[in-house]
Amino acid sequence: MQENDNLSDIKTEKQSIIDNKELSFFEALIPVIILISLLAINIFIIEDQEWFGAYTNQIILIIGGGIAAAVGLFNKVTFPTMLKEVWENLKSVFVPIMILFLVGALAGTWLVSGVIPAMVYYGLQVLSPEIFLPASVIIAAIISIATGSSWTTSATVGIALVGIGTALGIHPGMIAGAVISGAYFGDKMSPLSDTTNLAPAMAGTDLFTHIKYMSITTVPTIIITLIVFAVISLNIDTTGTADVSNLLSSIDDTFHISPWLFAVPVAVVALILLKTKPLLALVSGIVLAIIFAFLFQGAILDSLADSRVSAIVRSIFTDTAIVTDNEKLNDLFSAGGMEGMLWTIFLIICAMVFGGIMDGIGALARITKALLSVATSVFGLFASTVASCIGLNIVASDQYLAIVIPGKMFKQAYEDKGLAPQNLSRTLEDSGTVTSVLIPWNTCGAYQSGVLGVGVGEYIFYAVFNWLSPFTTLLFAALNLKIKMLKNK
Repeated sequence: MQENDNLSDIKTEKQSIIDNKELSFFEALIPVIILISLLAINIFIIEDQEWFGAYTNQIILIIGGGIAAAVGLFNKVTFPTMLKEVWENLKSVFVPIMILFLVGALAGTWLVSGVIPAMVYYGLQVLSPEIFLPASVIIAAIISIATGSSWTTSATVGIALVGIGTALGIHPGMIAGAVISGAYFGDKMSPLSDTTNLAPAMAGTDLFTHIKYMSITTVPTIIITLIVFAVISLNIDTTGTADVSNLLSSIDDTFHISPWLFAVPVAVVALILLKTKPLLALVSGIVLAIIFAFLFQGAILDSLADSRVSAIVRSIFTDTAIVTDNEKLNDLFSAGGMEGMLWTIFLIICAMVFGGIMDGIGALARITKALLSVATSVFGLFASTVASCIGLNIVASDQYLAIVIPGKMFKQAYEDKGLAPQNLSRTLEDSGTVTSVLIPWNTCGAYQSGVLGVGVGEYIFYAVFNWLSPFTTLLFAALNLKIKMLKNK
């Protein structure tokens, strides 16, 4: 997500794993069972999240945290110990929360400046429904490899691709799934990615050995993903093809469209490639968009508020809706600004509270140890690692913890089985990195759904690369394909 050569080292040094010998495996599972049960009841039984309004999931996470705290107190864990871990978790998501606020401002300013409408305008002329989904996978993969960031990819080309695809009549869940599949492929394979540096650091191998070995499972998975999206693209019924000329006309009548508007996203991507801090790159994108709004979209700004400055401020902080003569575009050309990101930010904070308490009482270590204890075979070891990573993405709500904790816990077990460390690093990425986006309350799932404007439930089936990756790594383990052994064994 962030470009920092030393990020994996920082994460490794700061991450402590608390082991509470007083806590039983069943007691560690109590908060998890209650949390998942309440979330399932809310999703499948309670209609329209009527329990606590729009913030039901957030409150359920806090309830789960309270239950975990009660279990901890029963097992002689003090409040200060739990609060310390909660605070460490909250500190770890400070930058992501700032990024979310800036992405909200970015979406608003890119709308009123005409950047997003220009992307949609030119994209409609290039990307037809027949190639749109596989093309989206490839475009997102290229940007993500170049930047090392799935988050940046979604905040730039991802938003544009969702807009273009929606205008073509393609289901937003399909588009988001294609974007996320490509973005996480690039995130895994890029040497600039923090998780790609973190996984080999935890397993005890080097970066490029890890990337080379990871390609064995990752390349077949992305090929299958592209085939799936190609088949879907050839069989979907869209209404957008016939309406393209009308859409183009409506966009052209409403905005001043110019190729110069592409200078804004190009500048942001260039700054990230130059290893500029993500926060600074996003702020630069917002400032450039404001300048371009004054230069190109004076009429739009005049129609939104009493003054152009007020229109810009509103686009940054609150909702903005630009009305055209096409109803489909009216839904597309709206943004919530920073205010629109509050639901996602609250979800992340509540998830970090729950995950911090679970870590503080020693529940995460206890659950992982239980999985490790049943790994009697090589395949069982791989399967336990996958289950641990996915489970921690659900319980700890953070992909870093889903890599760090299993990495530390399973490292010796892989060595005892005579397995080279790149087996562990690959499995951590195949199951920890990519599945984080499939959990609604995980930091990655909350971010992607908030930025793309598509719920996790809408895209989870179409995020083919993400849910297929753990199965691929298990298949290779079951068939004993390309399993690297230690030479001295």
